[in-house]
Amino acid sequence: MQKLLIVGCGDIARRLLPRLLGHYRVFALVRDAEQVAFWRDKGARPVLADLDRPDSLRRIAGLAQIIIHLAPPATCKPTGGASDRRDTRTRWLLAALASGMSLPQRIVYISTSGVYGDCSGERVDETRVLCPGTARAHRRVDAERQLRAFGRRGVVVSILRVPGIYAADRLPIERLRRGVAALRKADDVYTNHIHADDLAMMTCAALRYGRGNRAYNATDDSEIRMGDYFDLVADRFDLPRVPRLSRDEAQEQLSALQLSFMSESRRLLNQRVKKELRVRLHYPRVEDGVAAAAIGHDFHINGHDSWKHPTS
Repeated sequence: MQKLLIVGCGDIARRLLPRLLGHYRVFALVRDAEQVAFWRDKGARPVLADLDRPDSLRRIAGLAQIIIHLAPPATCKPTGGASDRRDTRTRWLLAALASGMSLPQRIVYISTSGVYGDCSGERVDETRVLCPGTARAHRRVDAERQLRAFGRRGVVVSILRVPGIYAADRLPIERLRRGVAALRKADDVYTNHIHADDLAMMTCAALRYGRGNRAYNATDDSEIRMGDYFDLVADRFDLPRVPRLSRDEAQEQLSALQLSFMSESRRLLNQRVKKELRVRLHYPRVEDGVAAAAIGHDFHINGHDSWKHPTS
């Protein structure tokens, strides 16, 4: 049984683990000793290390033949220097993997669709020239380039470019409750989505079918604007729809962070992930996933079970 190391043990890793056990001997890189018991109880073998402390990564050298890299780049302060656009976590991870007696056979990396930047609502496939518009997207591009270079050493590197991840516990419920405004239809942007369970499934498919130094848009079939997505969730959960603003009004009323998510518009195409990774989406459209979450909500409410609204 091959050894597999998960790097970045968050929500997607937790959804992945049951799919991996029985097929791989799974190791989980955890940075906090308090996480060790959780991952051990779930069936993984925890490895205590920290991507921000390269000396701690020596223990993963040669540990596993398969790597799933889910960790985001470190958040850097915006000094405007080139260092803000480099992903040091991936750099140190690859250095540790290269220091073993043998290189891993395969790496699957979870990147972001933000590497494309603003595409003015155009449909975008994986051949699109990368044009990141934010420092965090630049760091993802840097990580992809590092991984592609590593792949040229004989490692099969597959990159999943992921848009907005949602699930029953990853919906903008709190945002809706606060009434944070969205853009009016004339100014609104297209957003892209993938259910967290479908992303876990895609990651497993990439382990089996992913091609070397190949990128895949890990998105569902939806073509929906941001404000319409908020309306969809609001209607399903019996919440008020948020007010709509012009872009000029939004510039005056919303925070820089909120505006940053309204500055890019694109419609991702997913033919490659379907054809090459043989993916069949459980939630083909965001409407399907939100509807399933709402049904779960109604079940728990009517059954008097304890339930917490999903948070953003």
